[in-house]
Amino acid sequence: MNILGISAFYHDSAAALIVNGKIAAAAQEERFSRIKHDAAFPAQAVDYCLKEAGITAEQIDFVAFYEKPLLKFDRLLETYLSFAPAGFRSFKMALPIWLKQKLYLRREMNRGLKGKYKGRYVFTEHHESHAASAFFPSPFKEAAILTVDGVGEWATTTYGIGKGNKVDLHEEIRFPNSLGLLYSAFTYYCGFKVNSGEYKLMGLAPYGEPVHVDKIRELVDVREDGSFRLDLKYFNFCQGLTMTNPAFDALLGQPHREAEAELTTFYMDVAASIQAVTEEIMLKLGRHVHVQTGQKKLCLAGGVALNCVANGRLLREGPFDDIWIQPAAGDAGGALGAAQFVWHQLLDNPRSETSQQGASYFGPNFSDAEVTSFLDSQEAAYKTAPDDATLCKEVASLIADEQVIGWFQGRMEFGPRALGARSILGDARSESMQKTMNLKIKFRESFRPFAPVILRERVADYFQMRPDEDSPYMLLVAPVNEDKLLPGRNPNSKGLDQIHAKRSIIPAVTHVDHTARVQTTDKERHGLYHQLIETFEAQTGSPVLINTSFNVRGEPIVCTPEEAYHCFMGTDMDVLVLGHLILKKADQPSKNLPAREDYLAQFPLD
Repeated sequence: MNILGISAFYHDSAAALIVNGKIAAAAQEERFSRIKHDAAFPAQAVDYCLKEAGITAEQIDFVAFYEKPLLKFDRLLETYLSFAPAGFRSFKMALPIWLKQKLYLRREMNRGLKGKYKGRYVFTEHHESHAASAFFPSPFKEAAILTVDGVGEWATTTYGIGKGNKVDLHEEIRFPNSLGLLYSAFTYYCGFKVNSGEYKLMGLAPYGEPVHVDKIRELVDVREDGSFRLDLKYFNFCQGLTMTNPAFDALLGQPHREAEAELTTFYMDVAASIQAVTEEIMLKLGRHVHVQTGQKKLCLAGGVALNCVANGRLLREGPFDDIWIQPAAGDAGGALGAAQFVWHQLLDNPRSETSQQGASYFGPNFSDAEVTSFLDSQEAAYKTAPDDATLCKEVASLIADEQVIGWFQGRMEFGPRALGARSILGDARSESMQKTMNLKIKFRESFRPFAPVILRERVADYFQMRPDEDSPYMLLVAPVNEDKLLPGRNPNSKGLDQIHAKRSIIPAVTHVDHTARVQTTDKERHGLYHQLIETFEAQTGSPVLINTSFNVRGEPIVCTPEEAYHCFMGTDMDVLVLGHLILKKADQPSKNLPAREDYLAQFPLD
């Protein structure tokens, strides 16, 4: 049986295909359209999923959509009426889209499937999709489930229990009270783009001090059980086109920062303050869910589950023995959750004994022959490693020589993080690598931290995590072990000047608060990626590399060899590894070097 899941028309459209209960393929539309966070119907992602499984639209048994559009429209209409006439401008802008497209999803999906699908459409609730994506692919037979995001139809936060092949949501917090929207309001206030800049706010927070927490408590009333209520007199998202209003600015004492304006310590302190409140709410929610469910394990999904700092604290300080987080925790993962909800919850099929998510490699793959054909068409210079061991030995040596490597291997990752299939790799021991990668490779803000990837068997040697702690999806932040930190690591520097301090023996991945967003690898799931790090450790004694996504600022992660090559040529990357083919920048024909400005101009700032 074939079940296609779809998320679309809001943020990060995606498609996922379940074939006889197994995840056959999953991908975001942005990877094909090259429009970051593309919200259009995921036609190209659907085409990929069907091609990967070797089926046609006529062979799909069910199509599942990740939310209920009529219920969502009910919320939007009621909200606009509640604030009338103040919300008229926003309502006037939104209504044509709903009348043309969102209220007629069957028609839109028929069109997207080229009229070939004749079966039934199933519409799950938004947070049911999140809950299904959190529990069904997890390794747990039963667990508590917590979903937290901006808003679906009405719910913004839900919790419940997953057992066997069923999820049961018990309670919810409803719009407009939303932790995701609260965090997005501060994202907007600090000058970053809503629905894409939240991770920047999280990365900025350690540069500041949480001195504005008391003011934030005037914006949001937080109870001991983690429930919360926003004071709407400070916000504009219900009725306007912005997240905050002048009352919000007056409370905090300064106007919202314009995009690309100077990042002063004030905004760093604001970021630190909202991050602290977010962590407090997540910890209280976690404790409440634990008491109410009696479960020892927790599954997380929803956009707020991508806040890996809060996740790390919930694991270390919360009541649960273990936590599993859906790597595509945002709306893209809703496509996977909707399909799995149909397979398990509605059709009553049993779950697998082991986690199906693996390394979350569910995207397109390209053979060495396909790569060679493309490179030859470009007259590119390359050499081919005869086997995995030779490839890893040479690439590890290049990394140790502080070369920046574009690493393109196997099936593309599903979710927002590069997890070793479409990655840029570097030496975490390098003092200059963070600055080099941010400014010369990624072309992004210098304060942004990079993540370490480490052999799972060595994770407790470097980070405050349990021996063999599993963190394959880069969704947990942990402190660096004290013995890996350096004496005199706390200079009296403030703001962005903190970047320049060498804090540990792995400075390129140690954030200013001495933490890191950890990815672990193991042989079974990560194969060649794991072998490369093992080889690097054998050569250098260090089991840690930098892993960041293979793209530049404003660009989706690369999907094809062509996109990888153009990114390689348009940046200061030193080496590109496509499968077993190794390319060095110095050897490439000058005609293939694009003008840097022309390359970056393809991707609007995010």
